[in-house]
Amino acid sequence: MIAAVPPAALPAAGRGSKVQRQGVSRGKTGRLWWLVLPALFFFVVFAVVPLIGVFVLSFANWDGIGAISLAGVGNWFSVLGDPVMHNALRLTFLIMIISWLVQTPLSLLLGVFTAGSQRYRALLAVLYFLPLLLSSAAIAIAFKALLDPNFGLAEGLGLPFLAQDWLGRPQLVLFVVIFVIAWQFVPFHTLIYQGGVRQIPKSLYEAAEIDGAGKVKQFFHITLPQLKYTIITSSTLMVVGSLTYFDLIFVLTAGGPGNSTRILALDMYLTGFRANLMGPASVLAVILVLIGLALALALQRLGGKGSSGSQLEGM
Repeated sequence: MIAAVPPAALPAAGRGSKVQRQGVSRGKTGRLWWLVLPALFFFVVFAVVPLIGVFVLSFANWDGIGAISLAGVGNWFSVLGDPVMHNALRLTFLIMIISWLVQTPLSLLLGVFTAGSQRYRALLAVLYFLPLLLSSAAIAIAFKALLDPNFGLAEGLGLPFLAQDWLGRPQLVLFVVIFVIAWQFVPFHTLIYQGGVRQIPKSLYEAAEIDGAGKVKQFFHITLPQLKYTIITSSTLMVVGSLTYFDLIFVLTAGGPGNSTRILALDMYLTGFRANLMGPASVLAVILVLIGLALALALQRLGGKGSSGSQLEGM
């Protein structure tokens, strides 16, 4: 005769097996901790150590060649009180905000559109991806030639209204820079949203269709809520990335006319390698790092997982 197992013993056995599995998992993890050492080594050598060096250099005077002398907090006071830095900081945030407002709706709509299964949408997705294959310097050179009022697009197509001094007028140059930035980076964020949309269960849309919801209602009540974490991820990359638009702006306008496009990253370069003031340039570098970290943490805190978040955890 087979003895019956008391029902009360079943949960205990289940718990025991679960504890055993967790113990085995922890044991495997403990034995594999050394696998992170190569990545940790490169991170410390190429990220942490240079960052510490820049922070220390922000309290010193150095022209990039001669001896380094201690300056104390003088560099910080001079940079924080510099009107050029204030203008660069304002332009950085202005480009950041306008770029986000332009790129996010375009990327989201294009991502939703290209997530379809039609063949022509796949072809369009490939065409949209082409700007990502070009370097920022090449894009800046191309647009600089196209926008030339004498030999550019206006002269080639015979369109006089395009013959503007696009890069020489402070009222126009900022919007040109934002347009070029959007042209280059919208495809990247479109790809992110395309992947996010394809992860949404089709059963949600099928249920909505049964309830009589149209495409617009499905977009606002299903697609957008499900893309919450995708939007946070894209916005983080977009906002933090806007702090590093040095190469494109340097080739396109070199910060001009005047200081109309001299953003913080470009101001750091010009201060360090044109004026040979490595101390103040290091201060600007530290400020850039602090702003980037603060924005990234704020966006991640804003997208904290809660009951109203996306059903696709981690998106």
